Amino acid sequence: MAGEVARSPLYLLLPKPQAPSPNRYTLHPSHFSCANPQRSNVIRDSTHLRGLMKALSTLLALTMLAVPAPAAAQGWIDPVRGHPGQFGVAKVRTEVTVRVTGRIAQVEVEEWFQNRGPALGEGDYLYPLPGEAVFSNFSLFQGDEELRGEMMDATQARSIYEEIVRRKRDPALVELVGHGLIRARVFPINQGETRKITLRYTQIMERAGDALQFRYAAGGRRAPTVNPRAGADPSPPYAQETVPLSFTLIADDGAMFRDPFSPTHRVRVERRDGQLRVRPEGSLQGSFTVFLPLAERAVGITVATHRPSSAEQGYFMLTLSPGEAAGSAQVRDLTVVMDISGSMSGVKLEQAKAALRQLLDTLDPADRFRLISFNNGITTYRAEWTQASRRHLAEAREWINALAAGGGTNIAGALDEAFRLSSPSERLPIVLFLTDGLPSVGEKDPERIATRAESLRREARVFAFGVGYDVNTFLLDRLTEAGRGTTQYVAPGEDVEGALSTLAAKIRHPVMTDLELAESPVRFSEVYPVELPDLFAGEELVLFGRYEVGRRDRSGPIAVRGQRNGQEERFATGARFAAHELGNDFIPRLWASRKLGYLTRTLRLEGHNPEVVEDIRATALRYGLLSEYSSYLVQEPQQVAQDPTRLVPMDRSAVAPGRGTRGAGSPSAPAASAVGKTAVEEAERSRRQREARFTADLDEVDDFVASRSDGAATQHVAGRMFTLVDEVWTDVQHADSMPVTTIEPYSDAYFDLLRLAPELEQWFVSFEHVLVAGVRGSIQIAAGGSARLDSNALSELVREYRGN
Repeated sequence: MAGEVARSPLYLLLPKPQAPSPNRYTLHPSHFSCANPQRSNVIRDSTHLRGLMKALSTLLALTMLAVPAPAAAQGWIDPVRGHPGQFGVAKVRTEVTVRVTGRIAQVEVEEWFQNRGPALGEGDYLYPLPGEAVFSNFSLFQGDEELRGEMMDATQARSIYEEIVRRKRDPALVELVGHGLIRARVFPINQGETRKITLRYTQIMERAGDALQFRYAAGGRRAPTVNPRAGADPSPPYAQETVPLSFTLIADDGAMFRDPFSPTHRVRVERRDGQLRVRPEGSLQGSFTVFLPLAERAVGITVATHRPSSAEQGYFMLTLSPGEAAGSAQVRDLTVVMDISGSMSGVKLEQAKAALRQLLDTLDPADRFRLISFNNGITTYRAEWTQASRRHLAEAREWINALAAGGGTNIAGALDEAFRLSSPSERLPIVLFLTDGLPSVGEKDPERIATRAESLRREARVFAFGVGYDVNTFLLDRLTEAGRGTTQYVAPGEDVEGALSTLAAKIRHPVMTDLELAESPVRFSEVYPVELPDLFAGEELVLFGRYEVGRRDRSGPIAVRGQRNGQEERFATGARFAAHELGNDFIPRLWASRKLGYLTRTLRLEGHNPEVVEDIRATALRYGLLSEYSSYLVQEPQQVAQDPTRLVPMDRSAVAPGRGTRGAGSPSAPAASAVGKTAVEEAERSRRQREARFTADLDEVDDFVASRSDGAATQHVAGRMFTLVDEVWTDVQHADSMPVTTIEPYSDAYFDLLRLAPELEQWFVSFEHVLVAGVRGSIQIAAGGSARLDSNALSELVREYRGN
C-alpha cells in the first residue's frame, strides 16, 4: 500500500481455537455482549466486490486509472516506521468456522501470515471490531505469554481509522471508519517464518421472521504482497495476490433448522450426525449472508430489509420455507403434453422420454395423470384421468417407450385436449407442455392459439419447455404467464432430460396454492413476482418488493394466506421494517432484476408501450442491469453519462407485436422477432431475471455487459452503474443540468459527509475519485474540492442529495 506507516497495524477477522504455541498469537475474549445488531454498514454484497475485481483486471489491461484493491476484512500488517522498504509480511490463508448453538454464533478465525521480506516483520496489531458484536474483554497470546492490548469504541477509534485512510489514500479502508478497534504490539516475525493468529468472538444472531440471519464481512480475497527487492519503494500499490478464505458454519442441533439459504452466494448444505453444515461454493469472496429457517412451523417466513436513505422507499426480501412437508401436500392432477413431430427425432425424443418416465416416478398413489402426444394428430394414453397406481404407471411407461417421432406440429389441438378435463378444488391441476417447433397443423396463429388456451385453462398451472430455437416465445410465454408457471428454453445440444427432471422434483409436493400477502405493518409496492406462484415442499419461494415507512421503524405481523386441499390456510410472523438499514444491500439489485424481467416480458406479450420502455431504461440505468433497451450504456458509456436520454434499444424489432397491437381475432403470421436464436435467448434471460434469487444469478448478465463494452471502462457498484469520464467514475444517472459539489478526498469535509450520509460509503469505498448522482444535486470526490464545510453547508448538501 502507498505511504509510509508510523506503526504497523494488522487487520484481522475470524478463526478456529487451538492450544497456544510459540508460533501462534491467540485473541481470546473471556466474555462478550451483543450490541447494536442493526449496525451493518460494513456489509457488502458479492456483486459489488465481484464487479470491482473484474473492473480492476480490465483497467490494468487497458493501463487506465488504477483503483486500489479493497482491504481484506480479515487483516493485514503494515511496516513499522523506518523499515517500509524491508517489510514483507503477507497473509497467505484464512479459515473461518462458525458454530451455532441456539441463537449464539461462536466465530473463530485462523489466519496465516508469512514474512517474505529481507528483515524482521514488526508492528502493531489492529483489529476492527465487527458491527454486530462487541468485545467486553479479550486476551492476546504468543505461546504461553499473554500480551495486553487496548480496546477502543467507535468514537475513540475514528481518528485512528481516518488517519490510516489519509495516509494510505486507499478508499477501501473507508468502511472501517465508525467501528471499534483492538490494538496491541505483536512480536516480530522472523524472515521466512509463518505465524498463525487465532481470533474468537461471540455474537447473537439476528432474528429475521422465522429464521436466524448470520452476516460475515469477508471483504475481498486480495491482500498486500511486497516487492521482494530490499529497499524497494513501497509508495506505489503493491501487486495483489489471491488469498484463500474458507468458511464453514456448523449448527450443532441441525434438526432445529430447515435447509439454510443465502441470497449472496450459492451454498452447499450437508446434514451429518445431527449437525447441519453450510459452506459457500468455492473460496469465500465478498460479504456473506446466510439465513437459517427455523423448523418450528409448517411454513416459515423470513424477512430482510434495506433502506439506505429516507429519500426513497425501502426494499424487502420475503422468503417462504415450507420444508419437506410431503405428508400434508396437496394431491395433483398432472397432464403431460409432448411434441413427437419429426423435428423431435433422435436424442431429443429419447431424453424427453427418459424425463417423462422419471416424472411418473414422482407421482403419489393419490395423484392422477394424463399423457398426451402430438404431431399431425393427437394421441392420449387414456381419454380420462388415470389413478397413479403401480399397475397404471407400469402401463404408462410402456406407452412412453413406444412413442416415435414423425409428422407436423398440431399445437392448438394438443392444448385443446390438455384442457378438456377439469379438476375438483381439492386437487391442483398442472400441465407440462413440451415442443421444439412452430404450429404447422390446424390453427397456426400464436395469438389465436394462446387466447383459446386461456379460455379453456380454468385453474390449471402451466409449465412450458421450448426445445431449440424454432419455437414461438410469444406463444409459450403467454401460456405460462396466465397459468402461474414458467417457460424454460433448452438450447440446441442442452439436456432436455435434466431440465424436465429438475421441474418434476420441484413440483412434486404442493403445499399452498393461490397465495397472497394478507397482512403487513407497512404498505408494499412493486412486489415481484406480481402473481405469486404456488408453494412446493422443499423449495423456498422468494419475493422482492418495496415498502413505505416514515422516519421510524415499523414492526408488526406479516401474514401469507393460500389454499391447501380446498381449505384456506394462513401463516404469520413478526417482522421489522427499518426506517434506515444499510445492511442487506444485495436486495435492491435482485429486486430490480425481477422488475426488468417482468417489464421485458410485458413488452413481448402486449406490444410496444413508451411508458414501459422508459421504466426499463430508468431501472437498467439505476441498478446497472442489462436490457434490450440499454445496450447503448455498454457501447458508449461516456456519452450516456453525459446524456442519459440517448439510450436506444438494441433492436426495436425485437419487441414482438402482442395483444395490444392487433385487432381482436385478426389472423397474422407469427412475428419473426418471437422466433429464432435471439428471441429464445432474450426470453430465457428475461425468465432468469424474473426468477433471480442470488446475486450470483446476476453474474451472467455482468459478464454479458463486460463482453459488449468494447474496452469501455464501466463498473457496477451497490446498485449503480459508473463509467470513467476524465478520470472520475461517474454515476450514469447524473445529468449535466444537475449541480455538483466537489469534496477533497480524505479531507475533514469528506469524513464529515460520511457521518451525515453513511449511504455514500458504499461508493466512496470503491473509488477514490467518484461522482454520485443525487435527487437535486450530485456529489463529486476529486482533487481540488472543498476540504472543509461548516455544519449548515453540510446539512444543506445532504438535503439536496437526498431530495428532502
